[in-house]
Amino acid sequence: MLDYDKEADAYDASRGGEARAAAATRAVLDLIPDTPGRLLDIACGTGIVTRRLAADRPGLRVTGTDLTPGMVRMAGARLPGAVVRADSRRLPFPAGTFDAVTSIWLLHLLYDPGDLRAVVAECARVLRPGGVYVTTVDKADAHDVGSDIDAVLASRPRRAAPDAAGTVTAHAVRHGLEPAGHTTFPGVGQGRSPRSTIADLRRGWFTMLPPGDPRTEEFAVRLAHLPDQDRRRPDPVFRVRAFTKHTDG
Repeated sequence: MLDYDKEADAYDASRGGEARAAAATRAVLDLIPDTPGRLLDIACGTGIVTRRLAADRPGLRVTGTDLTPGMVRMAGARLPGAVVRADSRRLPFPAGTFDAVTSIWLLHLLYDPGDLRAVVAECARVLRPGGVYVTTVDKADAHDVGSDIDAVLASRPRRAAPDAAGTVTAHAVRHGLEPAGHTTFPGVGQGRSPRSTIADLRRGWFTMLPPGDPRTEEFAVRLAHLPDQDRRRPDPVFRVRAFTKHTDG
């Protein structure tokens, strides 16, 4: 897994920046009622989406949390006084505090099933009855856009996705959350080129293909033979699901 403390300063620029954040924000807010209340954005990273949630929905009092000091520092600069360092598995808030909880690009990192269960349980716990939980799902699949790069990488080893929509939904339902809608948004500026994909392989961005592994270099060689080495293929399309907490929960 990446060291997100070291990645903090360059994180936004390498992941679509403000354009992707704007697309993510629109998708999230489409699934949250336009009413005053409190929103918690867990694992908020640099706060690039969190800040937009607050700006685009002034009726919401937005709080962000993240476990990584570097991310908390950057998010805190964007939302002074509204970001706290916290573990998403043990949130430091009373039950029923928030009208909405969001987790954007978090669940795909939780390969320990216990961590995934704990995070979903905590999101449900801090939601008030009738509140909405919004999360990204199926993140790895978002990058499979039918390109020649995808064809080269099709045979790579993969882990089962912890953020598979069915898995997330099952955990949500166990904790009193019912499906309440879904949408998608483009990963603006994140389309892969062969050359950038080779660099990502060698950085260890592909699970189960560590840098230096002979299989990693085999894929890199095949990618190097593709045409238009610097032309980005289509942007990924990210999926978002919403869940509402039972009013008797």
